[in-house]
Order: sequence, then C-alpha cells, then structure tokens
Amino acid sequence: MSVRHVLGISGGKDSAALAIYMKTKYPNLDIDYYTCDTGKELDETYQLIESLENFLGKKISKLRAVENSHLNPFDHYVKIKGYFLPSSLVRWCTRSLKLEPFERYIGSDPTLSYVGIRGDEDREGYISTKTNIQSIFPFRRNIWSEEIIKLVLSNSNIEKMLDLFSSIDLENRSARLLELLGQQIGVSFPMQQKLNLILDLNIRDFNKLVFASLRETSYPVALEEYFPLVEDESNLVREDIFRLLEDSGVGTPSYYKKIEFEVNGKKGEYARSRSGCYFCFFQQRIEWVWLYEQHPDLFFKAMEYERDGYTWGQNESLAELIKPERIEQIKYEFISKTTGVKRNGPFLLDILEEEEEVGCAACFL
Repeated sequence: MSVRHVLGISGGKDSAALAIYMKTKYPNLDIDYYTCDTGKELDETYQLIESLENFLGKKISKLRAVENSHLNPFDHYVKIKGYFLPSSLVRWCTRSLKLEPFERYIGSDPTLSYVGIRGDEDREGYISTKTNIQSIFPFRRNIWSEEIIKLVLSNSNIEKMLDLFSSIDLENRSARLLELLGQQIGVSFPMQQKLNLILDLNIRDFNKLVFASLRETSYPVALEEYFPLVEDESNLVREDIFRLLEDSGVGTPSYYKKIEFEVNGKKGEYARSRSGCYFCFFQQRIEWVWLYEQHPDLFFKAMEYERDGYTWGQNESLAELIKPERIEQIKYEFISKTTGVKRNGPFLLDILEEEEEVGCAACFL
C-alpha cells in the first residue's frame, strides 16, 4: 500500500512555515495540504492560505465539518448543542470541526502527518488515535512521537536495537552509542535522558535505528522503502519560523505584528499569539482587547454568542471585559507581566493567563 503524506494548515505561523520548509527541503515528497475551515477564521488566515497555495504551486484542500447546511460549520454545531459554547474543559469545537473532518479526509489510508511543533517547545500536540495515522515532527531534532520513542527505547527492545546497531549502515558506530543503547531505563536513568544523550551523539544514526526498528511494525512509515527525514538534523525555534515566512515571500500574518498602546503613562505592545477562530476561548484577555480595538465588528459578533450564562471566559463576560476601567486594568497587567513588574491584580485568572501557543495543537500550530 502507498503511504499518504499530509500537512495541516491552521493559519498559524508554525504550520505555514512547516509547509514552506517541507516544499523547499523535500520537493520530491508528494504532500497533500489541507485546512479545516470553521467559518470563523480571521480574514488574515484565508489570505495566508492563498499565499501558501501560490508558493506551494498546489491547492490546499478545504475541509468543512458540514457541507449541506445553510449555516457555517461552527454555527451549525453551536445550534445543535443549544448554544453551549466550547471551552478549555469541553473542546467540542476541536473534535467536531477539526479532528473529525481530518480523520474522514484520511479514511483508512496509511498516513504520515507532518506537525509543526518547534524545537523550543516541550509538548507533543495532537496524536490521532487511529492506528493508520502517524505523526512526524520535522522541526524537532527528535522527529518521532513519544509513542515511538517509548517503543524503541524500552528495556524490552534493547536486544533488537543492539542487533540493528551491528547490522545496519551507520555513520559512526561508536562505543558510546552502543553503551547507551544497551543501558536499562530506570529511576536513575529515565527515558528522556537516554534519548537526549543519544541525540547529542548522532541524530541521523538514531533515526536510522528507529526506522529500521519500525520496519516490522504496522506503523505507516514501515511501508516506506526510504524515508528522507531520517537524514534531517533540524532543530528550528521561534525565530526560525518567522524567518522562513519572510524569506519565502509568503509573509507573516498581520495579526502577529505588534501594535503599540499606552495606559497610565506606560507603553506596551499587543498582538495575537495564535491562529484559530477569532473568538477562541484560549485567547489571553489582552488578545480579547486587541480584537475589540482592532476588529470591533468581530468582537461584537463574538458577544452575540454569550447567552444563558454561557461566556467565552470564566467568570467574566465580554461586555464586562470591555468596560473602560477593565480594559485599562488588563493593559496595565499585561505591561507588568511582559516587563517583569510584580502584578497585584485582584483576578486570579490574570495571573494564570495562557502563554503563547498553549491550547489545542490541532488549531494553533
């Protein structure tokens, strides 16, 4: 069976940069690009997708959770759910509008799904529960998922790894690599430490060992005679992402570009830190203020969804959030946070505000 190669475009900087990276570095890989359209994206998201299509020289498939409704996908589902809004605790939007359309799109095909989690991020992101879909992380020096690492570096797999060390073609068949492969994982030598030490020695040799170890499994990559990312030693961080976007001519979505504001004689800058729907509940409060001041029409559309006790934020409605004194407080608190000044705001959630890219990887990459 042939393996499909797919890459999802969320409208965020990381997935866009990954599409550019894969097209540039692996032009011979036949990658299907797709995006899940909720009907509630910023215009900048659609502009980015159009720019990417021009760069890639191929269409990006637009997946919609609902095809035969007079409503857009989000409004269709929110009506079905009795205007019960999604939240960080109940992410029905992610499941219904992103993951289910993606898994229908893939079907039962063995698939390698390329995910734009960076080398400076310590998270795994969305991993499909479908066994025919395998995630690959080209921006990280460890391109394999946690599930794969647990399999190949497990104590029960040591003998197999030692056999592969002796039998496959490696760049540097060092005694140190042999020693690490044979060392048992335990309390004093956790798996992450073992992985890091091996990667420090030779990333390509580790990838070759993993690829060979998976040849007898049911993972999609096992169907590939040759997998070019085995040779990849990249470790791209945030600055690299913006450089890829700008150097390619695709450009950075304008909502990432900081805008200056002033409150109580102090100057600050705000922007959007993520892609996703304009009313995403993972937004920081300062991003809601940004939306109110930069896209007031969209802010008031978001307000219309708040009814019967359902609000986008915990314990605070959007109507309360845009009171002048509250906006001033949010801006002041944001300046204090970003400049290292101790914050004394009365709202606990101000202290616990989400940082950049915290949330659902299916939406924000």
